[in-house]
Amino acid sequence: MSPPLFLSDPSRLESDRIVLDGPEGRHAAAVRRLRPGERVDLGDGEGRLVECVVTSAERDRLHLEARARRHVPRPDPRIVVIQALPKGDRGELAVETMTEVGVDVIVPWAAARCVTQWRPERRAKALARWRGTAREAAKQARRAWLPEVTDLATTADAVSRIADAPLAVVLHEEAERPLSGLPVPDSGDLVVVVGPEGGLTDEEVAAFAAAGGVPTLLGPTVLRTSTAGVAAASVLLSRTGRW
Repeated sequence: MSPPLFLSDPSRLESDRIVLDGPEGRHAAAVRRLRPGERVDLGDGEGRLVECVVTSAERDRLHLEARARRHVPRPDPRIVVIQALPKGDRGELAVETMTEVGVDVIVPWAAARCVTQWRPERRAKALARWRGTAREAAKQARRAWLPEVTDLATTADAVSRIADAPLAVVLHEEAERPLSGLPVPDSGDLVVVVGPEGGLTDEEVAAFAAAGGVPTLLGPTVLRTSTAGVAAASVLLSRTGRW
């Protein structure tokens, strides 16, 4: 079994003797109950990993000895999912599963037919939940790079991302081209647009197509908006050689 991953301030990773304290240290010592001699990885969320061994444990911190260091290159091509806001806690579910499979950028999108809307007074809290979910899921998945969860996007923002991408697909149940049959670029952003429970409007589909988005069929069944992104990302990851 691979060692657990904890996140640390980059400045601390330079030392051969590292103290893991704060929330990460408390979790490692009190919840995971790591003890001397056990292996631990520390990362900065931007590709740097330090392989460590626990030398001593206190109630709320670990003392570690660095044994090896390495840097994992940034993934390329990147998988970017523009995710319409799902209902209830399904947003966090979508973020969690997309992070676990390897999505690099998650863009929360206020689509026209979204049942859920992040009102200004609640937007910061909702975004913090998504980012916190992504951080914890990335640690569980032992990811060297944390996924980026952007600010809430408008349809115009989504159009701009589509226009800049070498490949952008718009998941649509009435599309004829299957996602598995599309040619996939070797580099750059591969953008996936996932609509809301109520579906995309004709205006949204037209705007995305005008920007270069390809209406694409994911499969013979209709998935929930909270699961379509991870399914589409899995197809693309297998096509790019990242899997």
